[in-house]
Amino acid sequence: MRNPLIMRNNSQPQNEYYQEALMRLGQDSVFTKTRSYNGKLGAIYKKESTEFRLWSPTASQVELLLYDDWYGDIHYSFVMQFDEDLQVFRYGLEGDQHGTTYAYRLTFLTGEQVITNDPYAKAATVNGHRSVVVDLEQTKPEGWGARMSPWETPDKTVIYESHVRDLTVSKSSNIQHKGKFIGLTETGRVNDSGSPAGLDYLVDLGITHVELLPVFDYATVDETQQPPSAYNWGYDPYNYNVPEGSYSSNPFDPFARITEFKELIKAMHKKGLRVIMDVVYNHVYEVENHAFHKTAPGYYFRYNDKGHLTNSTGVGNDTASERSMMRKYIVDSVVYWASEYHVDGFRFDLMGIHDIDTMNAVREALNEIDSSILLFGEGWNLYTPLSNDVRAANQNNAKFMPGIGQFNDGLREAVKGNDFEITAKGYVNGAWHMESQVVQNFMGGVDFGNYNDPLQLIQYIEAHDNFTLYDKLVASSPGTSIITIERQHMLATTIIMLAQGVPFLHAGQEFMRTKNGVRDSYNKPDEINQIDWNRQEDYRQSVNLVRDLIKLRHSEPLLRLKTHEEIRQTMNAVRQDYQIVHLTYDSPEYELILIINAQMNTLNVPLFPDEYIVLLKDHEVFLDETNTVEITDTISIEFISTLLLKRYK
Repeated sequence: MRNPLIMRNNSQPQNEYYQEALMRLGQDSVFTKTRSYNGKLGAIYKKESTEFRLWSPTASQVELLLYDDWYGDIHYSFVMQFDEDLQVFRYGLEGDQHGTTYAYRLTFLTGEQVITNDPYAKAATVNGHRSVVVDLEQTKPEGWGARMSPWETPDKTVIYESHVRDLTVSKSSNIQHKGKFIGLTETGRVNDSGSPAGLDYLVDLGITHVELLPVFDYATVDETQQPPSAYNWGYDPYNYNVPEGSYSSNPFDPFARITEFKELIKAMHKKGLRVIMDVVYNHVYEVENHAFHKTAPGYYFRYNDKGHLTNSTGVGNDTASERSMMRKYIVDSVVYWASEYHVDGFRFDLMGIHDIDTMNAVREALNEIDSSILLFGEGWNLYTPLSNDVRAANQNNAKFMPGIGQFNDGLREAVKGNDFEITAKGYVNGAWHMESQVVQNFMGGVDFGNYNDPLQLIQYIEAHDNFTLYDKLVASSPGTSIITIERQHMLATTIIMLAQGVPFLHAGQEFMRTKNGVRDSYNKPDEINQIDWNRQEDYRQSVNLVRDLIKLRHSEPLLRLKTHEEIRQTMNAVRQDYQIVHLTYDSPEYELILIINAQMNTLNVPLFPDEYIVLLKDHEVFLDETNTVEITDTISIEFISTLLLKRYK
């Protein structure tokens, strides 16, 4: 989770009606259980008719409002029928309603009325203020086919976290459609030196999955301004099932953003890349203006015993995933993106806010589509006012959520130091007594006891809401030479790439991305956030190292073991002190020897007398096994570097 988004003051209790609604809609109330609904919601489109369904358990009347066009006035109003059997409000319109713009007007027992967009909307007008009926068949780009075949090698996953605008907006990208979904479909783009940029660069780097920061419709960028005058990461949800309009070439057209996001996914799939969505179901931007609150006040959010919204997320409100209709919403939404858009994975923001039953329900629903769809999140151990019999979906409970990964901040903190303290140091930049912490996390949490397998650990050193590794190293060691900083950076990245689990790279990490020391750059200008594609030329050694480490990881099965039992049988920590880590990997045919030297000194390491193949030495990877060392009982390893050897038995 990133920035403390500025929310409206939600600290005061709601009016008496909302207080009564909150009491009636409590988690364990009979009312909630009898008024839940398991079927489809929203505008259910067919060519010959569209049925509108809304769940609003305390409304006395709901009207379907139809507008002249996308931006016209209200033209018709229809009172929706309350279906006692389904416990939803319903209304059907005959004929082809593709493009029909609509909203709901709800009346409560107090006489209070609100107008709201549809929480289940799949298309929307500019800035998401009105919902639009959509024939999704008409949004399919040319050549749109089935999902990619299942990802059969999860141990080969390498995730690359990025932002649509960051990747495309810089002049150095030479991308035509800057800041747009379709900018990431462009091929043949190069930087000022002729090296690949954009999509071609991602393919060349060798990563397997591209994780996109929020691409659903969010609140804080005005889509009417082209190009947008504001920047945001997008962790301020508005329409969960609608793509963000500022990434569209025409945000005023409700369907352009849908087609163009599908174009992005199609282009990446064509190149062999899979797409992960960063999803934010743990909070909304403004409670009082969100469809959740307008349609079911008091239900979708958590409150304390004084009637105040809880704030475990740090952004003013927490959704109540443990309640049946919120859980249903999360599952329905994820299934929609996976089935309609062919999304290949989901990264859950502040997953620790949710309960494990909800996350397991998401996993189960995705398994019915494709069990290889990735599912992981930020399992931070946050305060949540859940009852004692409801477990939070945090790191401590990972073993109760098979097939769901967790960001492992333990390795991040051990390697570079606490991310919230810019001067704090870790293993690679001078801290002592971090070796055992590095080893424990590097070995996939084999002894932690709270993970089912190493693939549940997302191994990373930086992410969008962290200091970049480069900025952290520079700030934590003032006066350190640039050569030392670069070696520390490559060493830290190498540790992530060789760790057991799933390696995760932040966009630009491979060429030592800097954000000028800004940590939470969620609303900073492009000058801070954009990817400088020319920077790869200055840090070519590091780019080559990361690209070749991915190839090495893919070719060497001992570097990507699938179970903790395999790790116990295969890996052994020979040494972990004095800024030195020495590990061995044993298989029936050969042995790997990994030595990580964070010292400022070159070391001589004793070996079993034999011939060795050098796979990695002084930040250079050797992939063809032709770099051999004749029979020897010692070898040197350069300062702040990694040595990986192979010895056949």
